[in-house]
Amino acid sequence: MALSNAYTEAYGKLGDFFSKLRDGQAPPQFTQQFLIDLGFKSNKQRAYIPLLKALGFLTPDGKPTARYKDYRDHSQSKQIMGEALKEAYADIFLIKEHPTSADHSAIEGKFKSYHNASDNVALNMRRTFFSLLDLADLKAKQSSKKKLNQQKATNQRVL
Repeated sequence: MALSNAYTEAYGKLGDFFSKLRDGQAPPQFTQQFLIDLGFKSNKQRAYIPLLKALGFLTPDGKPTARYKDYRDHSQSKQIMGEALKEAYADIFLIKEHPTSADHSAIEGKFKSYHNASDNVALNMRRTFFSLLDLADLKAKQSSKKKLNQQKATNQRVL
């Protein structure tokens, strides 16, 4: 997917939510009950689960991925979020490599046209994206694990 359509109206709590993910253990299965157990009880916060899937933190059936587990390492969590955003929202990064608040209307317009979204939905998509962007480091180099995997793949092709 080049541009995620996952969003939440509870974008203001995403920082708290990802802090709890980083500081807690990964569950065997990420369920609505686990979300409630973390303290996120609002119906609007249920949208965090599809958002985690869009970011590659969960498999389609709700199991935590390596990205989820890597995010729990405080030393690389911002970098991991940056990588997740660059994948889930690749089309936005084609518009602007380092989006800022000056790009709000262009990004909202992209959500509207790409997903045929209403004004309100596009606004929430943009707010969700920028809330996640606050948790990310886009300038960090690729994670060493990802580099290592790419080197292994290259070495295998050479052999």
